Amino acid sequence: MLDQADRTAPTALHWSGLREVAHLHSNLCAAALVEQALHRREGALAENGALVVQTGKFTGRSPQDKYIVEEPGTREHIWWGAVNQPIAPQSFDRLHRRIADYLQDKEVYLQELYAGADPRYCLPVRVLTEYAWHSLFARQLLIRPDMLAAPEEPGACPGDRNGFTLLVAPGCYAIPEEDGTRSETFIAIHFGRRMALIGGTRYAGEIKKSVFTVLNYLLPQQGVFPMHCSANIGRAQGDTALFFGLSGTGKTTLSTDPERDLIGDDEHGWSETGVFNFEGGCYAKCIRLSAQAEPQIWNAIRFGTVLENVVMDPVTRQLDFNDASLTENTRAAYPIHAISRARVPGIGGHPRHVVFLTADAFGVLPPISRLTPAQARFHFLSGYTARVAGTERGLGSEPQATFSACFGQPFLPLPPVRYAQMLSEKLDAHHATVWLVNTGWTGGPFGVGRRMDLTHTRAMLDAAIRGQLEGVTFHREPVFGLWIPETVPGVPSEVLNPRNTWSDPEAYDRQARMLARRFVANFEQYRGEISQDILAALPSDL
Repeated sequence: MLDQADRTAPTALHWSGLREVAHLHSNLCAAALVEQALHRREGALAENGALVVQTGKFTGRSPQDKYIVEEPGTREHIWWGAVNQPIAPQSFDRLHRRIADYLQDKEVYLQELYAGADPRYCLPVRVLTEYAWHSLFARQLLIRPDMLAAPEEPGACPGDRNGFTLLVAPGCYAIPEEDGTRSETFIAIHFGRRMALIGGTRYAGEIKKSVFTVLNYLLPQQGVFPMHCSANIGRAQGDTALFFGLSGTGKTTLSTDPERDLIGDDEHGWSETGVFNFEGGCYAKCIRLSAQAEPQIWNAIRFGTVLENVVMDPVTRQLDFNDASLTENTRAAYPIHAISRARVPGIGGHPRHVVFLTADAFGVLPPISRLTPAQARFHFLSGYTARVAGTERGLGSEPQATFSACFGQPFLPLPPVRYAQMLSEKLDAHHATVWLVNTGWTGGPFGVGRRMDLTHTRAMLDAAIRGQLEGVTFHREPVFGLWIPETVPGVPSEVLNPRNTWSDPEAYDRQARMLARRFVANFEQYRGEISQDILAALPSDL
């Protein structure tokens, strides 16, 4: 049945292709969704009011189970391969029927939201979910109508008129031999039908990243550069900064600055007028979260927040953010206005500074360095960080180099060089300075050295963004060709050159050449697609 007061329900079912469901709950507020989740035993309340849920078997994304429908409209554009696996239209139709049959006798939760704070480019997104807490997640992470910037002309229809529909049914499983999938789990996107299907996984991040993948395909067609980055803005005119980085590099932590307004913590577009947030909330990694180190994120976790896989005492309801027994990938999903200095709507001007964050576990890269335009394109296409034991199951004792094109390879439906070209055009047009910041190890690799001091990292970023390094002397290190400042206010000078922090400088040299060779090997895939000046930015002295 339908909620009697809900006039949008028949339209929503039409867009989704669902038959009449047992009950459709449309656009419930956060409090109502929390009540529903508790009544259905989907989660429990923590002492601070947050809803604590467990995602079961999957505590992260399932990239090997993600598909894009191969059809005439997409066939020549998609970057096919391991990231974007093709699936036949007939298989998608079969999965769609399977979800429709599964949901027919169930309660379904609908949220009608937007992706993109700029009304010229925002995408209407209808999210229909099996679980109340998934509906709450979508409501907190995407943009509600009241958060959207007002259109320039009264009555103007914002953004893309057709929108996109997501059907999310964790209890619906594919039959691989019938549906053409690898496993029972599936994330399937059909650009022609403007629909995405998610089944066989309770991990809510699949909702967020499916929408991001869709925007990464649609927005370049409109001249907008989609970016996997956070963004904040200072008090001065045009003082916008972007922070690119993979999970664990500090993207959310460093952009949530008490002295600057947060535009967004993860996904943005860069148009001809500036940057805008794709989302209306934050999805912060919260393993080992503390009020002392990250007070704004700590204070944002309250009623209405969804906590994924955070361990809680069942009696006292106290949270243990240090407990990684379920996963290192514990997450908090909360609306952006829970951050004390958040900009709503999430819109800023053209950035003056672009920061690439990496957590180098080999102890090689300097804590901050300035990149040339060619180096910026090289490091953007490389998208380097390093994973260490304890952050993911199956890793050995040695760090593992990870290269994720454009700092977001799993979400790129188009070839990486396309996005790199868009970055290059934006940097050239707006004269932004690009910095490479290492939040990883110094004084040796993981297990020998130590993690970069967060206060030093913040001081270096503050100095760069405030223009305090413009008159400082820089010297060029020999392997990667990075330009390192000789002094930074508030930071000991011996920290700035990583070679000086190692007890054995020759061991550092060997480690640096080893990492440089990995960069070069990874970059071979782009050699026939890029200009000579980018090739000249590759590491040397190997």
